[in-house]
Amino acid sequence: MRLREFAIDAALGRLTGLRGGVEGGMQVIALHGWLDNAASFVPLAAHLPDSLDFFALDLPGHGRSAHLGPGAEYTSAVAINAVLDAADALGWERFALLGHSMGAGIASLAAVAAPERVTRLVAIEALGALSETVERTAARMREAIAAARALPGKNLRVFANLEAPVRARMQANQLSEAAARLLVERGVREAEGGFVWSTDPRLTLPTLMRLSEAQIDEVVDHIACPTHVVYADPPQSYFPEPLRSRRAARLPDGALSVISGTHHLHMEDPAAVAAAIGGFLMDGRRLTTIHPASGL
Repeated sequence: MRLREFAIDAALGRLTGLRGGVEGGMQVIALHGWLDNAASFVPLAAHLPDSLDFFALDLPGHGRSAHLGPGAEYTSAVAINAVLDAADALGWERFALLGHSMGAGIASLAAVAAPERVTRLVAIEALGALSETVERTAARMREAIAAARALPGKNLRVFANLEAPVRARMQANQLSEAAARLLVERGVREAEGGFVWSTDPRLTLPTLMRLSEAQIDEVVDHIACPTHVVYADPPQSYFPEPLRSRRAARLPDGALSVISGTHHLHMEDPAAVAAAIGGFLMDGRRLTTIHPASGL
């Protein structure tokens, strides 16, 4: 599948992305991770069936999508509404969601918030959302407000060329040069003297409030659509074992594949990920679980 530029004018502002496949096929909206963009799905799309109708969305403030207006905050509710706005603009009443990392968390929440719209869910490297302990509630609020008040006036770093940001993404995310370059080329804009990140700096701010683990359990318990979870091995430190397997085991209708690789395994080993999820996206067929979680 080859992807082409696509844009939608929505209530939140212009939403951009990459679209491929054929109209009338199984409709899929793909949601990227934090500070990534729609190019995250270019390697995977090359291994997915052309008969899908596939739209990889630049979430608000990411890639080439519009930033939120002054004073607005990037929340899960904003992201969910952006997904639904995109689906409405495409004329899609029901669709599958494919998410990676933060995008998988947003897709999980969307499947619960709008169950009548989401037919099935593929969650790569996340399920539910990042949690916070109740005891950290006040401290998190103070940290978030202090960071937000300090952000205005900070100048964006200017890069003379793309080599430095590519190296930065490679080091930060264990990415190959080819994968990092895909994200960087869509994640910068030209400025005087070179390039700056196009991502809204407000996305780097701490979240004011997070759900507790008990609340996330409630969310996962209510993902009614068939769901296929894909985790990389070894796990990330912020989503360790046995937490991630415990969450997957709570799914009412779930399957789990664990594939050796890094956090961006859908970019670095797209053939293996496509083999695990392609049939599921097309018609609900599940690959025999590669490394089953308890209870799945």
